[in-house]
Amino acid sequence: MDHSAEEVTRLVIQIAVILAAAKITGEVFERFLRMPAVLGELGAGIVIGPFAFGAVDLPLVGHLAGAGDFPYMGALFERVPDAERGEGIPDLYPSLWAISQIGAIVLLFMAGLETNLRQFLRYAKPASLVALGGVALPFAFGVGLPVAMGYADGFGDVKALFIGAALTATSIGITVRVLNDLKPARLDSPEGVTILGAAVLDDVIGILILTIVVGLAETGEMSAGSIGLVAGKAVGFWLGLTAIGILLSGHISRFFEKFQVSGAAVALSLALALLAAGLAEEFGLAMIIGAFSIGLALSGTRLAHQIDAPLRAVHDALVPIFFVVMGMLVDVRVFGGVIVFGALLTLLAIIGKVAGSGLPALLAGFNLRGGLRVGIGMLPRGEVALIMAGIGVSRGILDADLYGVVILMTIITTAMAPPILQLLFRSDEPGVRASAPSRSEDDG
Repeated sequence: MDHSAEEVTRLVIQIAVILAAAKITGEVFERFLRMPAVLGELGAGIVIGPFAFGAVDLPLVGHLAGAGDFPYMGALFERVPDAERGEGIPDLYPSLWAISQIGAIVLLFMAGLETNLRQFLRYAKPASLVALGGVALPFAFGVGLPVAMGYADGFGDVKALFIGAALTATSIGITVRVLNDLKPARLDSPEGVTILGAAVLDDVIGILILTIVVGLAETGEMSAGSIGLVAGKAVGFWLGLTAIGILLSGHISRFFEKFQVSGAAVALSLALALLAAGLAEEFGLAMIIGAFSIGLALSGTRLAHQIDAPLRAVHDALVPIFFVVMGMLVDVRVFGGVIVFGALLTLLAIIGKVAGSGLPALLAGFNLRGGLRVGIGMLPRGEVALIMAGIGVSRGILDADLYGVVILMTIITTAMAPPILQLLFRSDEPGVRASAPSRSEDDG
């Protein structure tokens, strides 16, 4: 068997193992542990990754290799770590890494499509206050702690800035899932809409911060001019792409709907998202921000409703690959050496979101119960922090220790938020004061 056929065979077996592991563990976590499936997928990646069972030689394949029936694969996910990307972080097969990144693009494209801009504008003021607080305090904690504990050389160190950016993340998907699963559903409540709008803003701001940090890491400059240039380029491209997308969204929707060939609308929409992701990367931004912007632009069109079901099937097949691959990069052996730092960072990540988002919610008209609901609703980092961590690894910003700490923080904050949120919403008592926006106003 030639080399290209061997690579393809390895890839399809890798994908088969990943999808099976993702769905089995996701089922266990969702059905029996009542926890988000994404945590199961991440755990599956850790277990089958190159630091665990993925590094074990495959006896059947290895034994039959001499007969020429199968290409020799040895350890299914084993790769020699690349010192330039951080000792202990495996250099996964490029084809597998590429497919996982396509999964991340699909995830953020769907997040954009599912964002209700009109609903967000009704709660723009409280959502903006909550978002700013939910970014500022976690970012300050995330930058300060690595410096204080010697993991970064100073407040301008890109490692410290990156940790700060990761702490700003809020998982839109996990919070929306929890609010929708409540009886009755609370997504359209004042707290739910505020959390959704603030989470969207948090992620946009966080991704823009991340883009600036990546740009600074690549240029090596930390002057006010260089920061302004990178920030201006990032914000300008994002605003420009989003504005153009919104202006053309109606035309794009009608054009795609004219195609009669099966699956054309979803395929062309996905192609547009991939193109936007590629352009974002060319402009120095993370690919996910391009995909999110296009999804956001198309969210109010008929096309968004038309492609929802078929795109969700693509989502369910590709996105778990991303989460499992993120888990495969985790070396649990490093946790012992950074457990104190990881515990402190996680504690500050919790305080940063609950206080940073909850206190502004009080100023925006929520009572103490509502402010706590909003703060806890903003707590899970979930898929957004994992995407940021993956970017940090691929760009050589995070080493194995810091990557492991970000993953640990993500797992704990994501696992603890859903049960606490369910408990807080068990009471039907309102979370807003009389002067705050009400659900009846939203419905009217």
